[in-house]
Order: sequence, then structure tokens, then C-alpha cells
Amino acid sequence: MNSVLYSVIKIMITAVLVFLISEVAKRYSLIAGVLASLPLTSILAMIWLYLEKRDTELISTLSRDIFLMVIPSLVFFIAMPIFLRWMKSFYISLLISGTLTSSAYALWFLILKRFGK
Repeated sequence: MNSVLYSVIKIMITAVLVFLISEVAKRYSLIAGVLASLPLTSILAMIWLYLEKRDTELISTLSRDIFLMVIPSLVFFIAMPIFLRWMKSFYISLLISGTLTSSAYALWFLILKRFGK
């Protein structure tokens, strides 16, 4: 398969998943939450990586690294509802939550570096 077509297929499948989750969220927030919390992006990345490299060690390393990055990403999901309730502004809440999450990632990278990761 030509690489441009392959890239387009990867983008379309990923975009359709995000679209479907946002559509489900309009009616069934909890179900959309379950779908969004599934590691669909990670699974797709692993599938694409396997199809391209056939390197299970690389996928194993990616899986471990994804796990390590879940911890700072939780800051966003804790901060966002708090700021939405407090400020009632989606964009300001998104900006603050994103900033806090970015700071959590920076701190997490320093922690990982200290432990040799």
C-alpha cells in the first residue's frame, strides 16, 4: 500500500473514533466517558507501529511509557471539572487545566529523570 494512502487511512480511522465519542457524549456522557477512557489512541498507535515495524519490544516500551504518562495526565481530569464549577467558563477552565497539566508533565519529567527514566 502506498504510504500516502496508508497515512490517510490512519488519519480517517482515528478521526472517526474521536467523532463517534463526541457524538455519543451528546446523549450518553458516561458511555462516552468509558469510550474516551479506553486506550483507543494508544491501541491504534500500537497497531500502526506493529504494522510498520513488527517490533514487539518497541511496542512494549511504548506501552510502559504510556503508563508512566497517565499519572500527570490525571491532573487535567481532576482540574477541569473543578474549574468549570468554580468559574463557569469553558475556555478559561480549559486553559487553566491545560496549564496545570503541562506543569504536571514538566514536574513528572524531572521526577522520572531523577530516577533514571
